[in-house]
Amino acid sequence: MKSIDLKTDLLLGFFIVSLVLANTLGTKITSLFGVRVSFGIFLIPIMFLVTDIIAEVHGKQKAKSFVYIAIFTQLFLLVMAYIAIKMPANPTWGNQAAFASVFGASLRMTIASVIAFIVSQFHDVWAFDLLRRKTKGKYLWMRNNVSTMISQLIDSSLFLFIAFYKINPKFTVPFIISLIIPYWLFKIGFAVIDTPFAYLGVWWLKKD
Repeated sequence: MKSIDLKTDLLLGFFIVSLVLANTLGTKITSLFGVRVSFGIFLIPIMFLVTDIIAEVHGKQKAKSFVYIAIFTQLFLLVMAYIAIKMPANPTWGNQAAFASVFGASLRMTIASVIAFIVSQFHDVWAFDLLRRKTKGKYLWMRNNVSTMISQLIDSSLFLFIAFYKINPKFTVPFIISLIIPYWLFKIGFAVIDTPFAYLGVWWLKKD
């Protein structure tokens, strides 16, 4: 196996693990500068970073293949989690309620997560490739940031609106927008921070 193929496979594994962790560890709610956020906010930017690196080195089609594989993985994870929750627990095991709480996100939130992931990831690959052609392969820092920032806005907006709109009278359009803005600002910050890692990842993937 060529070195670049092995490195590409490693990035695919990193991409899939980040997705799985975002869907599991993401149920943990923490605080970031006083704002309630899901732990998944630290993992989702990694997936956009990986597809940008792959698109830069291998092109749009290879990056899209990562997204297709991730979609299948996500759906398989959701099906197996559902089966695991529904299977009767042994009487000696007293963790069923906690297990269901961690892995049993509501159907609406699950659908929101899948739709947001698919749309935002395909947009990121498309936008990065478009900017790459427009800039003739220059300005990686700009392409990485612009494609990721817009895609992250799409991700946050779709998820929050699909998952929570009208779930109770409090979740109106203005209220959901007020939730989207801080999430997106944090993601913009992460996009800026990961810019050096985009250059490092491209260099590492190309390096023999």
